[in-house]
Amino acid sequence: MKAMKIKMLPIAIWCLAVAAAIPALATAAVERYVIDTEGGHAFVQFRVKHLAYSWLYGRFNDFSGTFTYDTEDTSNSKVEVTIDTASLDSNHAERDKHLRGKDFLEVDRYPQASFKSTAYKETGFNTSVLEGELTLKGITKPITIEVQRIGNGPDPWGGYRRGYQGSTSFALKDFGIDYNLGPAAREVEMILSIEGVRQ
Repeated sequence: MKAMKIKMLPIAIWCLAVAAAIPALATAAVERYVIDTEGGHAFVQFRVKHLAYSWLYGRFNDFSGTFTYDTEDTSNSKVEVTIDTASLDSNHAERDKHLRGKDFLEVDRYPQASFKSTAYKETGFNTSVLEGELTLKGITKPITIEVQRIGNGPDPWGGYRRGYQGSTSFALKDFGIDYNLGPAAREVEMILSIEGVRQ
């Protein structure tokens, strides 16, 4: 009987190891990524019409974020991004000062904007729709982002990356910005170029 117990011990240990591994196997399909802002491979940009004659472009230089991609059930994929609103840059110092002020972003009062996804649906081989909540100037509203997958695969440094581009438009007044820029400038378009490094 004692010999049998000794022989059964390795089997019991193996069973425990398998049982412990089951949760890890169940979540192995979920890939986690950090948006590569450190390497300068991600951009949060915007554009708005100027007097209906041209487009004024700008960007936010400081932001961070993460996303997950579920290879077995892509609808479980998620995105979170936080933006430093004071890092707004439209390539014109006086205009940037105005945009950061009380007429627009009020960055002293609202130093951060954020986006958190609520749903993700692939609509084609390289296209998808991302829904989520944008918080800007302390106001949270749902937005929808049209997404294009640019590519994914290994990088030259032993890592693995995924890259996407997305765009969305929304009315400035929805987020408490009612400064009169003319009827052609009531909406702003956001262009998001995101590259993530798998962790």
